Amino acid sequence: MSLDSLTASFPDAAKDIRLNLSAVLQAGVLSPAQRWGVALASAYAARNNDVIAAVRSAAEVELLDGIDPVVADAQGAAAVMAMNNVYYRFRHFMGGAYDSKPPRLRMNKLAQPSTDKATFELISLAVSAINGCEMCVKSHDQAVKHAGLTDDHVHEAVRIAAVVHAAAVSRELASGVVASDVQP
Repeated sequence: MSLDSLTASFPDAAKDIRLNLSAVLQAGVLSPAQRWGVALASAYAARNNDVIAAVRSAAEVELLDGIDPVVADAQGAAAVMAMNNVYYRFRHFMGGAYDSKPPRLRMNKLAQPSTDKATFELISLAVSAINGCEMCVKSHDQAVKHAGLTDDHVHEAVRIAAVVHAAAVSRELASGVVASDVQP
């Protein structure tokens, strides 16, 4: 599925998302690997196969031979943040005795990205924003700034994450069934 066919499937209620998706994926302050890594990881985090396929297809066109490290980091960030965001959100909510307990969760991908540390941290920040983990967003924000990225990089990454997430919701709206409509 292409991005054009994906957005064409959105209902009129998602016209803004249709327009925003192509806009946020245009070149800006992010490198192509950062832009497409954030978009792809956001699609994985949003868990919609059509959005994943459309974003990956567009990324493959722009990145050509450089797609494999970006895909590896997008998948790695989506998987590790799925775990970390739940754990650290819990710690943030609960505080107290939980703050001193060691996570004892493997996170080797954070130390061994396929692209570079700044790109992986930026991708992780975007996924953490989708998953709503304040502690993780702040931690990744510090890491990307330490790696030399700016507020503009973070802002652009989170805009992409927001719109890709909304694209997944829009695709579900297009199917006519959304999770909240399903009766147990």
